[in-house]
Amino acid sequence: MARMHSKKKGKSGRKRPKDKTAPAWLEQKPEEIQERILHLRKEGVPPARIGQILRDQHAVPSIRAALGISMGRLLRKENVPLTYPEDLINLIRKAVRLQGHLKNAKKDRHNRTRLARTEAKIQRLVHYYTRVGKLPAGWRYDPEKAALLVR
Repeated sequence: MARMHSKKKGKSGRKRPKDKTAPAWLEQKPEEIQERILHLRKEGVPPARIGQILRDQHAVPSIRAALGISMGRLLRKENVPLTYPEDLINLIRKAVRLQGHLKNAKKDRHNRTRLARTEAKIQRLVHYYTRVGKLPAGWRYDPEKAALLVR
């Protein structure tokens, strides 16, 4: 897939397991995996980190293959929804870090451009999520209030 603000086409990325069924060597039962996911989420661990923890520490290659449903659907079914989409929060964190850097380095033009690009991505995501219904209709991104949102 092409990059948004450059002409490059990166090749890095994750390699999903080819088989969409749970492997035979998986020792955990789906109930144990589901219980572990809900426990980690209630501790405040974001969904992407939960997948990494299950993969690296508990040898679960794919949550969808092990449970039959995705983690997002499982969390919605168990009434543990996310307040904001994770990709939007990560972009807002990045913008807040760049704003903090630019307060100290006012002449840093390259990072000022990166901040503008990051905020453009945030605006596009906000437009999409308000249209889909994951964010309220009047939700706006405000750079001054963004620091309070991600803390």
